Amino acid sequence: MNSKQLSKRLQWIADSIIKYAPKPTRLADIGSDHAYLPSYLAQGNYIEFAIAGEVVKGPYQSAIQEVNQHQLNDRIDVRLGDGYDVIHFEDKINTVSICGMGGGLIVDILTRGQQIGHQPKLLALQPNVGERIVRQWLNDHHYQIIDEYIIQEKGHFYEMIIAQSNPNTKVTISDKELMFGPFLLQERNDTFIEKWRNELEKMKYILTSLQLSKKGDHTKELEVKQTIKAIEEVIS
Repeated sequence: MNSKQLSKRLQWIADSIIKYAPKPTRLADIGSDHAYLPSYLAQGNYIEFAIAGEVVKGPYQSAIQEVNQHQLNDRIDVRLGDGYDVIHFEDKINTVSICGMGGGLIVDILTRGQQIGHQPKLLALQPNVGERIVRQWLNDHHYQIIDEYIIQEKGHFYEMIIAQSNPNTKVTISDKELMFGPFLLQERNDTFIEKWRNELEKMKYILTSLQLSKKGDHTKELEVKQTIKAIEEVIS
């Protein structure tokens, strides 16, 4: 992968930023992975300005090299810092992308950012795990999910979520939509079905283990049974 040939995941995120982000687009890519995403968007003249944020020096140096290689220093600023710490209010960032992290870490970054006054108009998120808690955070903080996608890469399923700030309207999504994703649930493509079939098998294995356990955790057993029922209803 490089900034001219993105992975399928990043390509979908890039296409979504092109499609949905406010214009002119001013992007902060948190955990920028060699600055591939902002470099791709800058080379196509899809963004006015971008911050490539990295918290570790190795990836930070790699991002600098990528930006220098394509002579994009006038439009991409590579910064070393944790989460939203790399964003200054004078940057006028209106779009934030956070990809390739766990849902808990993404939520932590978003929460700390909001606490210091950052409310970007568009969020492009790709949690590796914990998609539900990301959707819950969006729902609780006046963001409306406007698109989703699921792909399988190298044996792992990845969900991408695009959300738009909607401060004057409270959009509530159902428990089922939090779990499965409102758009993914509506489409239910082959990748979605395969993911949840795999999850169903895992849940059944966990349930069997709980039932065989001498300690017996009835609360956990009930939770697993409810999850199994929800999955079966969706993929049947």
